[in-house]
Amino acid sequence: MIVTTTNTIEGHAITAYKGVVVGEAIMGANIVRDLFAQVTDIVGGRSGAYERKLQDARDVAFKELEQRAVNLGANAIVGVDLDYEVVGNSMLMVSVSGTAVVIA
Repeated sequence: MIVTTTNTIEGHAITAYKGVVVGEAIMGANIVRDLFAQVTDIVGGRSGAYERKLQDARDVAFKELEQRAVNLGANAIVGVDLDYEVVGNSMLMVSVSGTAVVIA
């Protein structure tokens, strides 16, 4: 499945629009990861634990997005938008949306 942020796919014609699809993932962080992230904030550097958790959430959101498009009979998703939020004190939310389409 082609997934793109653009509204068209070069070399392909969109033959049908199936609707907006959304994938979401909310991942909780744990106290140990929070502690190490705070230390990293103080001394500088990147928080590998949070980066991995964010990547996991992104992967889940994209898989959900693609599955919902397949369920609608689409073979591509255009106009994809990716959004990140913090929910509460320690929850990471990734939301991805786009338009499910059929391309030739």
